Amino acid sequence: MKTLIELRDGLSRGQRWMGLDLGSKTIGLSLSDVTLTVATPLETIRRTKFAADVARLLELAKEHDIGGFVIGLPINMDGSEGPAAQSARAFARNLEKLSPIPLTFWDERMSTAAVTRTLLEADASRARRAEVVDKMAAAYILQGALERLRRL
Repeated sequence: MKTLIELRDGLSRGQRWMGLDLGSKTIGLSLSDVTLTVATPLETIRRTKFAADVARLLELAKEHDIGGFVIGLPINMDGSEGPAAQSARAFARNLEKLSPIPLTFWDERMSTAAVTRTLLEADASRARRAEVVDKMAAAYILQGALERLRRL
């Protein structure tokens, strides 16, 4: 695992970061721009088997010239790590075995809640919220990391 600075410094020209929001049923994905300024939602992968999920993830990583993964780490409000955080760490360990792309974690507390609130304020239908919340949460996670990077 890398720090945000190490992840940035390891990028080649034109590469970008991919944000991941790991859920039990889906993986939300987002992309940074090449200047590491703005995160945009990309896609939601419906989880099946780890190998299939990672195959799709790595296919998109190759397509978008990804130089680093920012994985949301679901830390509890009191700062402790529960089963969801342990699952995210296990996913990252297994991903590292299959890909040379470096990764880091980003505290994702309240990301889904914040995105859901934004969608409710935008009067998005329940179906529309379900369709976009995971990839938007991934963009929220990645944007938080990008903004922190600018302050380092």
